[in-house]
Amino acid sequence: MSRAATRFFLTRSLLPLPLAKWQRRRGRPGSSIFAAWAFAMAASGSGGGDSFRLSAAPGAGVLKLHKGDITLWSVNGTTDAIVNAANERMLGGGGVDGAIHRAAGPELVQACRKVPEVKPGVRCPTGEARITPAFKLPVSRVIHTVGPIYDMEKHPEVLLKNAYENSLKLAKENGIQYIAFPAISCGVFHYPPKEASEIAISTAQQFSEDIKEVHFVLFLDDLYEIWRETAQEMLSQCDK
Repeated sequence: MSRAATRFFLTRSLLPLPLAKWQRRRGRPGSSIFAAWAFAMAASGSGGGDSFRLSAAPGAGVLKLHKGDITLWSVNGTTDAIVNAANERMLGGGGVDGAIHRAAGPELVQACRKVPEVKPGVRCPTGEARITPAFKLPVSRVIHTVGPIYDMEKHPEVLLKNAYENSLKLAKENGIQYIAFPAISCGVFHYPPKEASEIAISTAQQFSEDIKEVHFVLFLDDLYEIWRETAQEMLSQCDK
């Protein structure tokens, strides 16, 4: 499979429920609408997940981990953004990318088409990031970034760090204070999750004075456990 074709496939994600439904009514415990509402409350800080300070400095930002669907995550709808693990065309794909486009509605792909191509078929090169409105998603913005395919790059660790760093820089430049990432490149791009979690969290630490909360919304249990283990190893001393 060519690199361009491979970029259209990422890890599977739970199909999002229509936002208006769970905002209007929570539903009964055990229902899918109730589950969506409960996850949104947890992701916005009303319980659930694990939390770590990003540094020991006074007023430092916080890292939060959640299990769930990133398309349901939000904090306030004005200074929050989710990160889309996109492909270089930025026109949607599978997995997280497809779920985000479905939840945002057709306006998102229209906005992506307006992003200038840097070369034919490429709007966002690997490791870079672009920002668009979020449309029907409950957050204010979507930040699109492209992670590396692990076995097709000479230095995938550099490109993965760039993807996280450029996303956080773009968030800072646009007044985003709350940002949520998936596990970039850890699906069919085959990036080893442990190494990926170390890169993700160490890069988030660089922005501990710029971003209030960096969230990771992880759909798979094993990814969540790896991210939690890495956060405990790297950040436990920051809470002392």
